Amino acid sequence: MTQAAITTTALTKRFGNFIATNAISFDVAQGEIFGFLGANGAGKTTAMRMLCGLLRPSSGEARVAGFDIYTQTEQIKQRIGYMSQKFSLYEDLTVKENIRFYGGIYGLSNSQIREKTADLLQRLSLEQEGNMLVRALPLGWKQKLAFSIAVIHDPSIVFLDEPTGGVDPITRRQFWDLIYESAAKGVTIFVTTHYMDEAEYCNRISIMVDGKIKALDTPAALKKQFGADTMNEVFLQLARAKS
Repeated sequence: MTQAAITTTALTKRFGNFIATNAISFDVAQGEIFGFLGANGAGKTTAMRMLCGLLRPSSGEARVAGFDIYTQTEQIKQRIGYMSQKFSLYEDLTVKENIRFYGGIYGLSNSQIREKTADLLQRLSLEQEGNMLVRALPLGWKQKLAFSIAVIHDPSIVFLDEPTGGVDPITRRQFWDLIYESAAKGVTIFVTTHYMDEAEYCNRISIMVDGKIKALDTPAALKKQFGADTMNEVFLQLARAKS
């Protein structure tokens, strides 16, 4: 049996009396596009930060790429890519300088960075913009560049925290083409979003409400379960039913 890319059991994070993530349990298969959905404040980012080794849980268990999130955070960080919901590249550096900087952080050699830079610019059709400051790029191009840099070191798992926030629908669809491309290579994609239409692009999704996972299945199965035509209808039913 293939080892799961991510496993969690009763994973919980408390901030004082507030429970941000409440005993969530799920598995993510290798090569799966797993959508982690919920409204703003539902606990998505807190859960992702724990899985990335950036935030210590209050209780529960989890393993990412086979490593324990309490004791092996450095091993986890070496095997994942991460793109935060806030734009993560340096706007006062050029496109090429950002690629070189992050390539160095991820441990790539100079020759690998040169090769990856040429390939990345060609795939994104940014050959003419390589020496342009990142701040001059349209938001959609910035997001696609940030994603491409997040996978420049060929990680086995990529965490994307609301990566399409604020971009137009066409650019969002183009961004998902990049996600499909990585998934086709066997990369596991863990993506948070509050756009319910993006759930349709995932192999499976979970829906969080007030720190708890209220539903987890394929989009088709969830729509059938809730008698809904869209994932937005599924979410509204869950949100209205919360205690």
